[in-house]
Amino acid sequence: MAGQTDGLPRTGRLAIIAGSGKLPLFLAEAARDAGEDPFVLRLKNEADDIWQGFDNAVVGVGDMAGLSALFRQHGIRRVVMSGAVKRRPAFGEIRANWKSILKLPMALRTLLAGGDDAVLRMVISLIEAQGCEVLGAHEILPGLLATVGPLGTISPDADALKDIDRAADAAETLGRLDVGQGAVAVGGRIVALEGVEGTDAMLARVQGLRAEGRISQRRKGVLVKLCKPQQDLRADLPTVGVSTVANAKAAGLAGIAVEAGRALVVEREAMIAAADAAGIFVVGIDRSNKELGS
Repeated sequence: MAGQTDGLPRTGRLAIIAGSGKLPLFLAEAARDAGEDPFVLRLKNEADDIWQGFDNAVVGVGDMAGLSALFRQHGIRRVVMSGAVKRRPAFGEIRANWKSILKLPMALRTLLAGGDDAVLRMVISLIEAQGCEVLGAHEILPGLLATVGPLGTISPDADALKDIDRAADAAETLGRLDVGQGAVAVGGRIVALEGVEGTDAMLARVQGLRAEGRISQRRKGVLVKLCKPQQDLRADLPTVGVSTVANAKAAGLAGIAVEAGRALVVEREAMIAAADAAGIFVVGIDRSNKELGS
């Protein structure tokens, strides 16, 4: 089947490799609306059970041989990876095929010691070795990308803008280390950096620190999420949604800033309504002319 989801003609069936969360479902629905017949590859012990009405199959996170067989069986030539993956495959779960065997030593080293971005780059290369093209979520659904400026009715004030600059610099430094994508600044002070636990757990930590009196009750602060500078945009773009707003509110923050054109906003209308109701801002920022540390 030929698709044209981003204006460019492509051939072969589209597959969505689905981790947890609703983003894979949004992408599958958007692809179907665009005339595609997407096949969903549900990652074992990761993907949510929300796939009624779509052709789908379960595949292990490290099962490249099984993945390749499904590609052949269903005529898949294009792949989108989306959704969260909480764990890396154990050594015994890795099943290679001849197309990926030459990359296996490097893949194993990456899985054992690499950061998330390095792992995703390796996964992309392994999928490409099967003869498939890997696309970004934003190529299927460009309307998900954050735009510059406030997304709702509330805008950051002068104090919040200072915290945005401070947290953005920290998030960019963190990203260069391939550690995480988010940082929280309160009153010009970095109080939390995102690690492997993810954004929601980081915000829960901020909430706990504030309850303990270790973070000012008077100053609110902001969450900033940025793409890693070296990140492949076809996988793991920073994502915010209704749950991010709820967790930011619970942490006592004034708002959320994400990188315009390089971050995904899911359930946009519901998220904006939640942010307006909570009295916090969600804003897209442009870092293209921002030098690290300036």
